[in-house]
Parts: sequence; structure tokens; C-alpha cells
Amino acid sequence: MILLAPIKTEKAIGKIEFNNTITFEVDLNAKKEDVKKEVERLFAVKVGSVKTSIMPSGKKRALVKLAKGFKAEDITTKLKMA
Repeated sequence: MILLAPIKTEKAIGKIEFNNTITFEVDLNAKKEDVKKEVERLFAVKVGSVKTSIMPSGKKRALVKLAKGFKAEDITTKLKMA
């Protein structure tokens, strides 16, 4: 499993609302292309871009920006974050 958990911090929620970007904690070995395929498969959306970073805690996060015509709010509803 590539996607481990959605990130629910205040900053991550702001990215959902203003940048159409959802943040996930992902497997440390996951590549950007893997994250993109997994999000598209699980949520039936198109991904515009993926940015990854390794946090000081050693965990990896992926910022997934959705393509035009798709809304990050729809994913949060499916994940019951809202």
C-alpha cells in the first residue's frame, strides 16, 4: 500500500481549499509516479502533479495536485475528513 494516511493539519486543509491539493503520508519507497497511479485508481480522478518530501521525522509526504475539473474536496468527502 502506497498511501498510508491523509494529512489533516490546518496547513494541509488550507491546501485542499485554495490549491486543490491533498497531502498524504506515503510509503518511504514510493515514487511520484506510484503515488499518482494509486490516487487516480482509488479516487477516479486525474492528477496534475505530485511533489514529495521526507519530513524531519523520517516520514514521507506527497502533495497531490489534481488536474482541472477535479476537486480535492471530493476526495476528502470519500475519506470522511470533512
